[in-house]
Amino acid sequence: MIVYKSTKKDFLVDVYDADIQDIVREAVEKKLFIKVGDSELNSWGNSIPQVELILRDEDIPDDALVAIEYNIPRTQNRIDFIISGTGENGEDNVILIELKQWSKATLTEKDAIVSTRFAHGEKETVHPSYQAWSYSMLLKGYNAAVYEGKINLFPCAYLHNYNDDGIISNEFYKDHITNAPLFCKGDKRDFREFVKRFIKYGDKKDLILTIENGELRPSKKLANSLSSLIKGNKEFTLIDTQKEVYETAKSGAIAAKNGHKKVLIVEGGPGTGKSVIAINLLVELTKKGLITQYVTKNSAPRKVYESKLTGTIKKTQFSNLFSGSGSFHNAKPSSYDALIVDEAHRLNEKSGLFSNLGENQIKEIISSSVFSIFFIDEKQKIHIKDIGSIEEIKVWAETAGAEVEIMQLTSQFRCEGSDGYLAWIDNSLQIRPTANKTLNKKEYDFRVYDTPTALRDEIYKLNEIDNSARLLAGYCWDWNSKKDPELMDIIIPEYNFEMQWNLGKDGMLWIIKPDSVSEIGCIHTSQGLELDYVGVIIGDDLVVRDGEIITDASQRSRMDQSIKGFKKRHKANPVETDKLMDEIIKNTYRTLMTRGMKGCFLYCTDEETSEYFKNLINY
Repeated sequence: MIVYKSTKKDFLVDVYDADIQDIVREAVEKKLFIKVGDSELNSWGNSIPQVELILRDEDIPDDALVAIEYNIPRTQNRIDFIISGTGENGEDNVILIELKQWSKATLTEKDAIVSTRFAHGEKETVHPSYQAWSYSMLLKGYNAAVYEGKINLFPCAYLHNYNDDGIISNEFYKDHITNAPLFCKGDKRDFREFVKRFIKYGDKKDLILTIENGELRPSKKLANSLSSLIKGNKEFTLIDTQKEVYETAKSGAIAAKNGHKKVLIVEGGPGTGKSVIAINLLVELTKKGLITQYVTKNSAPRKVYESKLTGTIKKTQFSNLFSGSGSFHNAKPSSYDALIVDEAHRLNEKSGLFSNLGENQIKEIISSSVFSIFFIDEKQKIHIKDIGSIEEIKVWAETAGAEVEIMQLTSQFRCEGSDGYLAWIDNSLQIRPTANKTLNKKEYDFRVYDTPTALRDEIYKLNEIDNSARLLAGYCWDWNSKKDPELMDIIIPEYNFEMQWNLGKDGMLWIIKPDSVSEIGCIHTSQGLELDYVGVIIGDDLVVRDGEIITDASQRSRMDQSIKGFKKRHKANPVETDKLMDEIIKNTYRTLMTRGMKGCFLYCTDEETSEYFKNLINY
């Protein structure tokens, strides 16, 4: 969507003779139906005149075109500033500029991530060069006018208030700065030369409008590159009912493209291959020219599966194929051909950092796509805000007039192929009664350790084999190391046991980083992912008394967002809240205890609880 477009000559007049920020605000509110806040208005007032100073150069032609706040079709992404024109040899060139008012940033150890101060405090965000480059890759990958019309895109970032201190331009970000050059406060001359290098003559073709009207479909280059990544990758091999669901979904997506909106709900427990099917579908539907995204609420599965698919932990041209579940509250109806929702039980009602955006994520996903597929396991709802259920999806699908189909995944590939282990877990945690009251150790390697140190030593030993063993724990300890890296988090003093939580430098890629075995993972960085062996520490939020599982949400860390607000809810409705908290805590440990394909080892902070699980094992 073109918000503001003008020739360079008229743009200079708008800045000099009028309040350019008011012109842009009026256009944004009128065309994008977005209410502009004071901070955004001020950012335009501060940043746009800085570009105007660059464009005053007489060597930049007056009939070059500029655009401000260009909204990339079918996305919520907006490119701050665009300049279009013709190169030395008549080539069509477009410069994409990411503008920032930053004056300071902090280095992180996460790929393409920096930390800087916003209105509400310090926050991690993507490096401006990566942001600009990702927008160019979005256009190159999906806009036919760009990749068929041979329109050259040149992304860059301009931080006009930033005196380069070696942080924002650090060697760590070199690859991204190479892809999209970075210009700081003292680089005005270099930035001006960058523009003049590609914009020698004016824009006679209106390249910005050409891009706006370009057909949206994945380029063959993108599809073929993506397809080549999955070939020979054994992690993404489909077996049994996985293949059945995959073929049904593929046919449904193609049929929906040519006709009626469809919704496919796929129910499957831990290890049934939901994510494997999802990634295969992402690749195949993209290859068939459908605009498709892999969607999860939690970022851990997105980042880990992108990493496993591409073979790198760095952000790539495929990063735009992976999206959060809160990205569709402003999307136009049926703007995507297919949305593949993994971990659908984790969907929320509202979106945004403060849960103040949109109406219902399920409704918005179904509305935004012609075909949507939801992979779900209702026994993995582990957050007070989780609303994902089969019935909820059916209600919104029927409201949208979509055809609904439900399938089940039955083959079990995690937990050594043992459906019996999962039934035993459900019975042992008293989630549901099953006939599996005791576990035969020949079925699955399950052990209960008397000390956390012994558990840790065994996980360390097993991790040396294939970097696929980790420690996990219930969120019963504060995350002290978040503010002070020298502090320990999970401390069990009687055993001289001290370790830190995992959400440090590795972020959501913790589970696959080679040296991260020295940290303990939580539900938020392990759900939807799998390991060979998992060691689980059960805290005081779940204990056994006289054979009965008793849960206590008050024993969770005060920093645990998954039960935030439960005390207020308890005052209003104690019975319903107790039931919900019991479900969340039991589901959390069920999820943690089913991450290991070959084995799960347990340590319980409560001795009676430890004895309870020992007595349920048949040696």
